[in-house]
Amino acid sequence: MGGYVMVPGIGGSDERHWQVSWEREWGAAAVRIAPASWSAPDLDDWVAAVQTAYDKAAGQGGRVVLVAHSLGCWATAAWLARNPSAQVDGAFLVAPPDSDSTAFPREEAATFVDLAAEPLPCRVLVVASTDDPYCTPEKAADLAARWGARLRLVGARGHLNSASGLGAWPQGRELLDLLGVRE
Repeated sequence: MGGYVMVPGIGGSDERHWQVSWEREWGAAAVRIAPASWSAPDLDDWVAAVQTAYDKAAGQGGRVVLVAHSLGCWATAAWLARNPSAQVDGAFLVAPPDSDSTAFPREEAATFVDLAAEPLPCRVLVVASTDDPYCTPEKAADLAARWGARLRLVGARGHLNSASGLGAWPQGRELLDLLGVRE
């Protein structure tokens, strides 16, 4: 069966976030990363946390799906670039932030600033909204193209987080199915 590696953004996802809802639904099949640097993200720490969560999810047998939000998209992309032969069914990257944007937390996430988006070694779907304060639709399209991903814009939904009021985000689950990975 495999599992899901949940890769939230800065601070992790709160109880109203769609990632937490999905984790509850998937139970033990969902493994959340646990970096030591949640609020002052260090790329190496986050990538190591993705590795630890991947090892646990992969240990359940089968392939793994990476489900990332915000800065977690960059940690996921960095981990995939370092682990191109990992048994990954796909990466679901939601609301990746633009590190060149004035809204990007450059001081808190300094080790993420100079990352380049390169083709990723698995199926990837980038999901973005048309009014995300951290990433324009044009930049989301650019990131998707550079990652070798498909892009889905979901309208004006903000940063696709708790403040967006998505709840369990059924539209997101439909988009995850579009990625073409097993449920």
